[in-house]
Amino acid sequence: MLKLTLCVLLVLGATAINVQSSVWTNRDQKALAQIHTSGWGKFILNYAELHMQTGGILSELNSEIEKLVGELEEELAGVHHEFNRRTDVHNREVARLEQEIQDKERELFNAHDFYDNVLIPQRDRFAAQLEQLQENIAQNRRTLSEAEVKRENDHETFESEVAEHNDAISAIDECLQLLSTIATPSLAQIKKVQKNLSKIQSSLKKHNQFQIFVKVLLEITVESNFADQGALRDIVVAFNNLRVELVDSLNQITADEAQAVTDFNNQVIQLNQEHAEFQRAVVVKNAEIEANATKIEQTLDLIDELDADLETLNGQLQAENDDYAFATDVYNATVAEYNKEINAANQALELLNQPRFQDYVKSQLKGA
Repeated sequence: MLKLTLCVLLVLGATAINVQSSVWTNRDQKALAQIHTSGWGKFILNYAELHMQTGGILSELNSEIEKLVGELEEELAGVHHEFNRRTDVHNREVARLEQEIQDKERELFNAHDFYDNVLIPQRDRFAAQLEQLQENIAQNRRTLSEAEVKRENDHETFESEVAEHNDAISAIDECLQLLSTIATPSLAQIKKVQKNLSKIQSSLKKHNQFQIFVKVLLEITVESNFADQGALRDIVVAFNNLRVELVDSLNQITADEAQAVTDFNNQVIQLNQEHAEFQRAVVVKNAEIEANATKIEQTLDLIDELDADLETLNGQLQAENDDYAFATDVYNATVAEYNKEINAANQALELLNQPRFQDYVKSQLKGA
């Protein structure tokens, strides 16, 4: 382009060809007019006229002009080369940016997928599990409280039954003691035995299995006057049998109570162990919930970061495409200008080698 500027300055200092000369045909005049639209073409014609007017040899002029045209073509080749290099850089940059954009989009998709399909369901699952653990703890404490109340009630029932059995056994022992001293029982003694039997019946009214014994003894004592020693022995045997049954029953409820205490203590131990395990599980679950919340926060930050990176990369790609589009426009305009100048120069070179141009210059010299 520096040569073009210098040539334009030379053109301004040269004598312009009169395109209206009668030497030229209409076709020649049109060609001249087109050539004059090009700085190089105009310069070549003016330079050729000046060269020949000053006695220059046409072959030398052709050589110089061809050299200048060659330089223009070299410059155009340089423009092509630089644009090809720019195109290579553009293609590499676009490929790099597009690959990075694809990578970021994949990372962003994975982050969203991890957030939506892993972290959020995990958060909801942990919350449900924690709620279940808390319900388990509450149920465990309710079960323990109910077991303690039941144990207390059962123990009160046991103590009541022990008292009833002991009262009945004491009454039987009193009857047996009384009967052992009876030879000819008095009416008062008989009534006392009957009174003890009523006491036994009252004490054991809750225990149906003993009612038959008490009923039989009452009937015997009501019908018997204890004068019959055989009947007396039968009564003593019946009292002893009832006492054995009562002692066996007392031993059984005592053993049952001991077993119930053991079972209760074992249940308390088990419930307390379960409670401790539930509490440990709550600690672990709270840690998992906290870790999940941290991971959610980190993932959301990552999503924001990836969105920003993706926006930056798309901006860089757009800027590169815009810059390359501008460079392409400049390149196309430059190539068009060079082609215009080269074509005009070639046309001018062809014209100045025609005899009409030489005759015109000669006629101008003669006129001078």
